Amino acid sequence: MNWLEWYNTLSKPEWTPAPATISLIWQILYPIILISFGYVFIQAGRGRFPRKTVIPFVLNLIANLSFTPLLFGLRNLPLATLDILIVWSTILWMCLAVWRYSRWVALAQVPYFIWVSIATVLQISIFWSNWKV
Repeated sequence: MNWLEWYNTLSKPEWTPAPATISLIWQILYPIILISFGYVFIQAGRGRFPRKTVIPFVLNLIANLSFTPLLFGLRNLPLATLDILIVWSTILWMCLAVWRYSRWVALAQVPYFIWVSIATVLQISIFWSNWKV
């Protein structure tokens, strides 16, 4: 069974967004992520931000890019749930790490944080509804 057939067999909350909605949200968020993360990496590379400022951004990027392979490739609900919790927590960490150097970068993460908060609740709901001991 392919990944979509597998995903469709999972028990999901009634409020689960349609795949087209999820895709549209990411199409909006990824340019914001690209610009704001790129700015942080460039500023840290130029010595204008402490190098340690990039740590939560790197961890977030790794966790963000890992979610789809974990959920749809490995079909591993527990790991995908842990991963999205890492994405969520690193967004908060990113905002705190960069706030004193660039408030616009921190504020640019608000839509990302809102969406990942919704996605985290959704993922936790899917995990608990489908977890078999």
